[in-house]
Amino acid sequence: MPALVLPPTSTPAGRAAALVNDVYGQYVPDLAVSHGDQLSLDSPAGKATSLADVAAHLFEAAGKTNDALGTTDEQRLEAKRWLEQVEQGAWDQPEQLKAVDEQLTTKTYVAGESLTAGDLGVFAAVHPYIAHASHSALLSHPALTRHFDHVQHLPLVASVLARSAAPYLAPAVVPIDVDNVPVVEIKPDVKAKKPKAAPAAGEAAAAPAPKADKKQQKKEVEGKEAAPAAAAAAEGKKAKGEKKEKAPKEKKPAPPAPVAEAPAPWMIDLRVGKIVEVMQHPDADSLYVEKIDIGEAEPRTVVSGLVKYKTLDEMRGIKSFAMVLCATSPDGKDSGVEFVDPPAGSQPGDRVYFTSFADRQPLELLNPKKKIFEAVQPGFTTLENREAAWVNPEGGEVHRIVTDRGACAAPNFVGASLS
Repeated sequence: MPALVLPPTSTPAGRAAALVNDVYGQYVPDLAVSHGDQLSLDSPAGKATSLADVAAHLFEAAGKTNDALGTTDEQRLEAKRWLEQVEQGAWDQPEQLKAVDEQLTTKTYVAGESLTAGDLGVFAAVHPYIAHASHSALLSHPALTRHFDHVQHLPLVASVLARSAAPYLAPAVVPIDVDNVPVVEIKPDVKAKKPKAAPAAGEAAAAPAPKADKKQQKKEVEGKEAAPAAAAAAEGKKAKGEKKEKAPKEKKPAPPAPVAEAPAPWMIDLRVGKIVEVMQHPDADSLYVEKIDIGEAEPRTVVSGLVKYKTLDEMRGIKSFAMVLCATSPDGKDSGVEFVDPPAGSQPGDRVYFTSFADRQPLELLNPKKKIFEAVQPGFTTLENREAAWVNPEGGEVHRIVTDRGACAAPNFVGASLS
């Protein structure tokens, strides 16, 4: 029978070990858990004393097909490095938090493109800081804050937090003000080279001549007789091979300054898609893995937490958005979640846009640091006729979500939240 000893949760490593156990250990049959001074796990795979080894052994004991540290050697090495950092660091020092923030700037997960025990370790280690930090302090570590908020809302982690299985992480869900974020800097497409500075006319003539000392002056007097002949020869030579001076190039106008715009719904690239393949996630009972055709050369892989709301048969062949945009009942998820349907006749890849914003082109890539979707999502809803729309929270203007073929709508819900 596997036996796990957890260290005190007052340390980053202790909190990380407890969360790894709550997420992966729940699937290990007959796992005996106790508390002590040092982390250790005795299992059929042997004895483990490090966070990385404990996570891997728990995952194996749970009968999972993949690895808690990732699916490739590179991902496993990176996840292990992060867990070692959790075991060694204090995680409350500004220097360390800044270094972690810089490492996460271009990442969604700490290792690779999927959740690993490394993400759980970082999340648990930094939890006390994030939970008690002011909004301005969180903005000083945007990548770390973004990673934390992303992990706490992942179904695999959220389910553990929701059932209060993690009292060492209080509050269970840390509220982060995603509406109060800095404006987004949109750089214009104009690319102009910086003009070279033209030489000033008469620059050489205008330069003051250096003062000559007395010896130099004397030499100049002595050489005056030879000077006219030399000067005449030089003048003739110059006249023979003299070239016309080039006219200075006309200065090109400088490119316009970047335009700062607040997050807006038109920045999000929405397209009609068709789910062509779906399977249950091998490592998470609440997740589906879908292949979605959105008119590109290859279908995109999307992971969705829809197991509680849709059967495999319901998922197959359903047209939806590439981001799998769904409508949640105004009474909450327990009352139902349904797809937002594109209009009849839609084809994979059809552009989806907002009325009044039809001429605006979405961003090719949403900067995760800016949290653009999170900032505008509260305005996504369904109208009285069940049509999907974005309603400006400030002015109340309604922007319906449409394609060139018509409006997108939810099958049943009015006043639903879209996400």
